[in-house]
Amino acid sequence: MATILVVDDELGIRALLSEILSDEGHTIEMAENAAQARAVRERMRPDLVLLDIWMPDVDGITLLKEWGGAGLLTMPVIMMSGHGTIDTAVEATKFGAIAFLEKPITLQKLLRAVEQSLVKVAPRPAPPAGVSTYLRSEMPAQYVSPSIGMLPQSAQPVLGLASEQSFELDRPLREARDAFEKSYFEFHLSKENGSMTRVAEKTGLERTHLYRKLKQLGVDLSRNKRGSGI
Repeated sequence: MATILVVDDELGIRALLSEILSDEGHTIEMAENAAQARAVRERMRPDLVLLDIWMPDVDGITLLKEWGGAGLLTMPVIMMSGHGTIDTAVEATKFGAIAFLEKPITLQKLLRAVEQSLVKVAPRPAPPAGVSTYLRSEMPAQYVSPSIGMLPQSAQPVLGLASEQSFELDRPLREARDAFEKSYFEFHLSKENGSMTRVAEKTGLERTHLYRKLKQLGVDLSRNKRGSGI
């Protein structure tokens, strides 16, 4: 089992994550701010860090960059936020986060992200300017919004939580967003055997809007229909 550092300024979140992960057999260290997180990192190297982005003293992205710059980012880091956006997720990925979970975090997503992150090689410090960064991600469980799982590795591609889809981050945000969304919807279409009704339910979109979105993204609907009907 692993030693996991949970960094979050909300007592309830820390307690809940600690209880869940302890029940899975992990040893939990807790910090309510960046100062406490630094102190824990100075005396030990956790196997995994769950790091909240919005904290009152120093935000999680800043702490992530600090650890990367000091050569202390030798363990996988999963970022957490109740206000996840594509910009935030991409920024976290660029500076070494291996996954991104949006609150409220479901039990299934938490355990899956932790399990998969623990078998990954720890992320390297952020690459120098001009170096392309790649990610591979699990679109269904941790999509950019509301829930994203991102896996950067300096200039090298790495395995994602499940998918073998590869995305280049060194390009305009609009193009990156479209690539994320296309893979996300293609995954769900394949998983639901092309059923637009079930995909609409899974993604929370109205069917008409879903059709327009898929057409806009250039998703090939015909190849996802496997006789199950839509």
